[in-house]
Amino acid sequence: MEKSSSCFFSNLSSSLPITCFISFIAIILVRVLYVIYRTGKPLGKRAPQQPLSTLIVLGSGGHTAEMINLLLVLQKDRFTPRFYIAAATDNMSLQKARVLENSLADSSGVKGISAEFMQIYRSREVGQSYITSVWTTLVAMAHALWLMIKIRPQVVLCNGPGTCIPLCVIAFFFKVIGIRWSSIFYVESIARVKRLSLSGLLLYKLQIADQFFVQWPQLQRKYPRAHYVGCLM
Repeated sequence: MEKSSSCFFSNLSSSLPITCFISFIAIILVRVLYVIYRTGKPLGKRAPQQPLSTLIVLGSGGHTAEMINLLLVLQKDRFTPRFYIAAATDNMSLQKARVLENSLADSSGVKGISAEFMQIYRSREVGQSYITSVWTTLVAMAHALWLMIKIRPQVVLCNGPGTCIPLCVIAFFFKVIGIRWSSIFYVESIARVKRLSLSGLLLYKLQIADQFFVQWPQLQRKYPRAHYVGCLM
C-alpha cells in the first residue's frame, strides 16, 4: 500500500511541471486569439477629448515624406504627446519631424513642443551579412523593448519602414500580457501598387495592425481586410 502510494505521488510530482507548462501555453494561446479577435474593434467609450500618446515610426526617403503629409491632417490636440522614432542612422527623418513640430508650435502660439525624438538600432544594415545580423537583430529587439516600456503608447502610426516591425510586435505582445493596449495603424506606401511591402505583409498576415490602409484599389481587392483611402501624397 505504501509502495503504491509513493509511486502515485512520484508520478504526480513528475507530471505536474508538464501540466503547468501545457496550461500556461493554453492560456497564452487563448489570450493571443482573443487579442486577434479584438484587434480593430472599438475599445469602448472614451472621453471625447482625451489625448492619446502616439508613437510615430519614421523611415528614410519617401516613407518620412508620406508620414509628414499624413501628420499635417492629424488632430494634433487629440494625438499628444507624440514620440517620433527613426533608425539610428537616419538623422534626416528626425530633422524633418522637428521642423514639423516647430511649425505647429509657431502656428498655435504655444511655447515649446509636445513631442520627443528617439532613434532605434536597425536589425540589419544594407549589405550586412546574415550571420552578423543575428546579433544586431537581438540588440535591436532589446532596444525596441526598452523604448516601448518607456513610451507605452496608446497609438502606433507607421507606414512601412522595417524599424516598425519590432515595435509593432512588442506592442502586440504588450496587448497579450496586458501591459498596454496600443492601437496600431499601418498605412502602406503609395509606391506599393500591386503588392505589399515586406513590413506590410507581415503585419497584415499576422493580424498585428488594428487598421490597415492602402492607397491603391487593386491592393484592397487583393488584401480584403485592408481599407482603401486613396492617394495621400
